[in-house]
Amino acid sequence: MEKRANAVTFKGNPLTLVGPALKAGDKAPEFACVSSGLEIVKLANTPAKAKLFSVVPSLDTPVCNQQTKKFDTDLAGLKDKIAFYTISLDLPFAQKRFCTAESVTNAQTLSDVHDHSFGKHYGVLIEGLPLPLLSRAIFVVDKDNKITYAEYVPEVASHPNYEKAVEALKAIAG
Repeated sequence: MEKRANAVTFKGNPLTLVGPALKAGDKAPEFACVSSGLEIVKLANTPAKAKLFSVVPSLDTPVCNQQTKKFDTDLAGLKDKIAFYTISLDLPFAQKRFCTAESVTNAQTLSDVHDHSFGKHYGVLIEGLPLPLLSRAIFVVDKDNKITYAEYVPEVASHPNYEKAVEALKAIAG
């Protein structure tokens, strides 16, 4: 599997990411994540509409919390036209607790704890930490599962470009 040394930093320290650097125009790779209902969700099982995959290291950290809540609010008016997923390596139980406690209702959480396939195939699995984490990233995918926007946030502790991600999603939402 491809490894990208110094692909991102965390608090200034360089980190290696496992997997490819995806870009607009690439076919979205398949994955197998676990839903809050403990069901395996694959790309092939997602609805044939515009999708936003918001990737975070852990919902129990401030930036990840803010990122998830901001997209949940910003995308509320589009919920019939899009599918919005927050993906992390948090256990599904912790993701469900977070959504309940924070009143997150528009996002579907997916845990990559099953086999790290999202992290490996989307190039966001961080290597070399004491525990596996995903790097912060955003992927917008059209109804035909083609990536139309990809952002790998260079500093894991920083916010993504919310406006560009929402613009990209609205452009394909129909």
